[in-house]
Amino acid sequence: MKPFVADVHMHSLLSGHAFGTIRELAAEAAQRGLKLIGVTEHAPGVPGTVDPIYFRNICDAPRLLSGVEMLYGSEVNILNGGELTLDQRHLNCLDYAIAGIHGTCYEDAGIVGNTDNVIRCMENPKVKFISHPDSDANPLDYPALVAGAKANGVALEVNNSSLRKQWSRPGCVANYRRMVPLCMEMGVPLIVNTDAHDPGAVGDFTLARQLLEELGVSDEMILNTDLEKLKDFLLKNK
Repeated sequence: MKPFVADVHMHSLLSGHAFGTIRELAAEAAQRGLKLIGVTEHAPGVPGTVDPIYFRNICDAPRLLSGVEMLYGSEVNILNGGELTLDQRHLNCLDYAIAGIHGTCYEDAGIVGNTDNVIRCMENPKVKFISHPDSDANPLDYPALVAGAKANGVALEVNNSSLRKQWSRPGCVANYRRMVPLCMEMGVPLIVNTDAHDPGAVGDFTLARQLLEELGVSDEMILNTDLEKLKDFLLKNK
């Protein structure tokens, strides 16, 4: 498998429960040989995160740090009913959005309801991929999820942090073993991220790489082994 050239799901201390600045994240990325990172602070719904006005000022954020190209998005919370916790005015300020379920603002709706909620949010043109769709705490119907991603032009994430902290994402290995072959079968792209909350985790894809190599995933399936392919996917209009 080719090296990963980018890591586009991570959090700085601005998310309220992480431990580095954007400059520290970029410096670690440079040390790891990454070409691009995306800083994706949590949207409202996660305690302690930024006020939405932060996202309106992304135009002033540095675009090159430590020789690493910088993108700025948000990990936006999926709500019951498939709504998102950031309105369209602020979503439009982002380079891209991630959508994910977080227990601080989501009540489990069962496998059918959870899957419907995730698929509904994929319709938003700023949502480019679904973060950590892997926990038995909020079970998903993986054939339906992958079909929904295919229909909406959305990627699905393999999250190294989930694999590193399996106590917080119960069932994640088995669920990736269900999801990834379906993505291969249906031609749904995967994106591999660290979900780093500390600079030391940026660019460490070890566990995700091991799993994907075991499952026989080709480089063509993974967005962030090719910088131009990734940028085209994240920055294009759906």
